[in-house]
Amino acid sequence: MKELVIERTSNTPAVNFNPDEGLLKIEGRSIPENPGEFFEKLIDWIKKYYDNPASYTRIKLNLEYVNSGSSKYLLGLFRLIKKKHDEGKKSEINWYYEEDDEAILSLGEHYRTSVKMPFNLIEYM
Repeated sequence: MKELVIERTSNTPAVNFNPDEGLLKIEGRSIPENPGEFFEKLIDWIKKYYDNPASYTRIKLNLEYVNSGSSKYLLGLFRLIKKKHDEGKKSEINWYYEEDDEAILSLGEHYRTSVKMPFNLIEYM
């Protein structure tokens, strides 16, 4: 399976999904005009990836800002990963937030409560 790489823009995060390493990274601001168009590519890739995933999958999210449209799609993406995790395809989500960024921390806490799988909240400076 081919790696998925999407360059960061002022409205969309950088994406680097590496199937060989089992590392899926999303970093930056997520305020796309059409979140469905952006996130459907990621969800489609993840569905195919889980047909033959790495032995352990780590999802790393380091987002500066997430609008409501992106938030909805992220929850859908997390639910897909949780379903695969529950089927025995071991995965964890690492949600990074900057020290004192209450909004991103709170969003991460909301997702962690919603998906009930290994979901780490990691603070950085």
